[in-house]
Amino acid sequence: MPLDTSTYSLALLRLDGRRWNELRRMHAQISTQAAADGSSYLEMGNTKVICTVAGPSEGKRGAAGGGAGGGGDTNASVQVEIGIAGFSGVDRKRRGRGDKRTSEMQMTIANAFSNALFTHLYAHSTILITVHVLSQDGSLLAACLNAATLALIDAGIPMSDYIVACTSGSTSSNSSNDEAADPLLDLNGLEEQELPFLTVGTLGAGEKVSVLVMESRVQVERLEGLLAVGVDGCKQVKEILDQVVRRHGKKILDSIVT
Repeated sequence: MPLDTSTYSLALLRLDGRRWNELRRMHAQISTQAAADGSSYLEMGNTKVICTVAGPSEGKRGAAGGGAGGGGDTNASVQVEIGIAGFSGVDRKRRGRGDKRTSEMQMTIANAFSNALFTHLYAHSTILITVHVLSQDGSLLAACLNAATLALIDAGIPMSDYIVACTSGSTSSNSSNDEAADPLLDLNGLEEQELPFLTVGTLGAGEKVSVLVMESRVQVERLEGLLAVGVDGCKQVKEILDQVVRRHGKKILDSIVT
C-alpha cells in the first residue's frame, strides 16, 4: 500500500501524529543482563533491540561477524554480531549469518566504535558487541548504534564520546523533482519503505559525523538539508541517552550510600 503523503502539507503532521522534526518515543535501560560485562535495552518507537558487550577479553580474533581493528595487535579488535529475530518484522523472515544487509550493519558499527573507543588501552584483546533485534519499525541501524553506546558505557570501556544516531528523510522521492519537499526526522518503517532517507551518527552533541549511510537515491540539492536535520536529531538523542546514563549512575550511588 503506497504511503499517502498528502497530509504533510495540510496538517503538517505525519501518519503517526508527529511533526517533521520530532523524534519517536525513546526508552532505554542499562545493565539489563547481569551475566554480561555491559548491557542495554533500547526502544526507538516500535524498534526494540537488546545489546550486550563482552570484554575486553583475550582471543576471538577472526571470529564470525563484522570486526575492525585499530592497527594490529597494539589495539583491541572490535567485533559485532547482530541477530535478527524472525518475528521482528511483518514478513517474519529469518536472516542467516551470511545475510548481506546484516553483515554491512555489523561492519558499520564495528568501524564506528573502533574509532571512538580507546582501543590502544587493550592490546591483544577483543571487544565483542552482540545486538539482538526484537522488533523492527525503522531506524534499525541507528537503534543498534545507540544501544551499543549504552552497553559500552555500562561495561566501563572508555571512549572519546557517545556515538548517537538517527535517521532523516525527504517527503519527495528522487524521481518527483519536488522543490517543496520537506525533510523528516526519525523515520518509521512505513516511511522508510516509500521515502529516501539516510542514517547519520555523530560523536557526542557536536557536528562531527562518524557514521553516514544512505541506501536510497535522492537529489543532491536535498542532501545538505537531510544531513542538517539528522545532525540536529542526534543532538536530541544525545540528551536522552545522557539522562539514561546519569539516572543509572545516581541509582548506583544511592545504593552504595544506603
